[in-house]
Amino acid sequence: MSEVLAFLGDDLCSGWPAMCQNPKRGDPFLSADRGGMNVYYPARKRLRVGAPCASCEEDRYEKKGAEVSIESLPEECLFEILRRLPGGRERVACAGVSRRWLMVLSSIRRGERAAGGLDKVSDGEGGSTSEDEDMVVEDGGFLSRKVEGRKATDTCLAAIAVGTANRGGLGKLSIRGTKSSRVTDLGLRAIAHGCSSLGSLSLWNLPAVTDESLIEIATGCPLLQKLDISRCSKVSDKALISIARNCPNLADITVESCPNIGNEGILAVGKHCLNLKSISLKNCPRVGDQGIINLLSKTCDLLMRVKLQSLSITDVSLAAIGHYGKAVAELVLAGLPNATERGFWAMGNGQGLQKLRSLTIASCQGATDLSLEALSRGCPNVNQLDIRSCGFITDKGLVSLAEAALSLESLQLEECCSITLSGVVVLLGICRDKLKSLAVVNCSGIKDSDVVIPIPMTPTCLRSLLIRNCPGFTDVSLVALGELCPGLERLELIRLPGITDAGFLQWSKSSQAGLTKVNLSGCVQLTDDAISSMAKKHGLTLKDLVLDGCYGISDKSLAAVGESCPELSDLDVSRCGITDYGVSSLACADNLKLQILSVSGCSSVSDRSLPALLKLGRSLIGLNLHTCKAISGRSVELLVQHLFRCDILF
Repeated sequence: MSEVLAFLGDDLCSGWPAMCQNPKRGDPFLSADRGGMNVYYPARKRLRVGAPCASCEEDRYEKKGAEVSIESLPEECLFEILRRLPGGRERVACAGVSRRWLMVLSSIRRGERAAGGLDKVSDGEGGSTSEDEDMVVEDGGFLSRKVEGRKATDTCLAAIAVGTANRGGLGKLSIRGTKSSRVTDLGLRAIAHGCSSLGSLSLWNLPAVTDESLIEIATGCPLLQKLDISRCSKVSDKALISIARNCPNLADITVESCPNIGNEGILAVGKHCLNLKSISLKNCPRVGDQGIINLLSKTCDLLMRVKLQSLSITDVSLAAIGHYGKAVAELVLAGLPNATERGFWAMGNGQGLQKLRSLTIASCQGATDLSLEALSRGCPNVNQLDIRSCGFITDKGLVSLAEAALSLESLQLEECCSITLSGVVVLLGICRDKLKSLAVVNCSGIKDSDVVIPIPMTPTCLRSLLIRNCPGFTDVSLVALGELCPGLERLELIRLPGITDAGFLQWSKSSQAGLTKVNLSGCVQLTDDAISSMAKKHGLTLKDLVLDGCYGISDKSLAAVGESCPELSDLDVSRCGITDYGVSSLACADNLKLQILSVSGCSSVSDRSLPALLKLGRSLIGLNLHTCKAISGRSVELLVQHLFRCDILF
């Protein structure tokens, strides 16, 4: 070899510097110094903006003592080498060499790989450049990946794009950033280039992401079916239009707090997304009536779920929903300040919501008794109704609802201060054969003085009752509802200081045995007598008991529970007056097999409960000892050591 080089001498490269004076110039014909010969020099396939200048590289090589390395290659050369790798394992191995190699690999599109370098599904060997603890296999064999907080970086996304290619492909990706998120267009471009199988993409709080990367996602991920863009301030209609045009299978779209997305993008969705089944728009000030009406008119036969929240739409959009919502089964309308009673009335009388099953109305001043009556008649098949923060709805509207809603099974009333207990009782009487679940939350109009029970009153078929934070709800109210609802299976009375043992014991007499869940959190006047009585009557079916903040509960209640409740799996006695003796009573119960136990804030539970907790730990999978100051760190270490199957919170 040395003889060959000696024979060639300096003539081998005598013309090379003249040919490479400016490799980036546009003229494909380069003049050589020798013989006046023209040489055709083809243009590069892709020009790398970040590539070092060839003349600078040449100067570096000419320095005395300079070490020549593959890292000194321009990115164009490295790109040409890496795109010829034969398979996925080789790309994963090369991606682990350096960040530069990783980023170059992630920029190679599938169509730019040389023949023989296409992905082959691996059996899992060869490793991955990304962390696998957040990666699971979804239906269809595709992988699912979720990155949050500080883990959400461009480098992480590039590693995901390279690492999942030979493992079945990426099917679902969720990125949750922060205000100072380090995810930019560079990371999403890597996903677009390497994850053509992507079917679900969720972007949350990524202020540096712009339209450019989402346009590449649209072209590189044509199988996209679900898109969630939230708090991405630089994403505009341009990106949404591109995705709508290039992703024909798109069926679920969520857009939240994106100020630059408006009617133009929604119009494109209605025009091109012919398989759209779900749309959710929240806090997008540029979305108005034009976009909503066009979307509904184009997708009326397929759109099943509509959620409109904090938008500037008017009565016209509500009328369009009532007319075009032929396939809508779930509808959420929240925070619509420009929608009046007339709009809700028109929506109900449009007769287009015949398939509606679930309706939620929140913080809408236009929701009144008249509009609720119209909705009840126009949506006869609604079985789940949720009304929140609608102060103009009174008992009259409830009665109209009960008379017209023939299929109503679940009703939740929250912050509806004009509704009284009498209206609730009348509702229960009318819907006694169909209503299964009732929740009343933060309704200050619920008072004992308003209760009127018709005589005689047929018992209802209600199975679940929730009353939370209604200060006027006391023993009288509880007894009245107990007579109407003797067959309850779930009872939740939360933060009701007016409930005492007298009312609870009287309710217990009228109730039928069969409770499976009881939540009495914050009922500070209840004592051991009420809990012991309930345990004896419903112990054989009770599975979930929550007594958080019931200061009058002591060891006597735990003894009764341990003796009478063999099916109990979840017990919460946080901030109660229990001691070590009560914990020992639970441990001595032969048939009790608790799975979750919480004694958080019980200052009288100490290290003496360690043997009992170890015995209970044979079946426990969750133990809450938070703020139990009498339990030492040494005891906790012993519990962690012996209860390896149990998650312990201390």
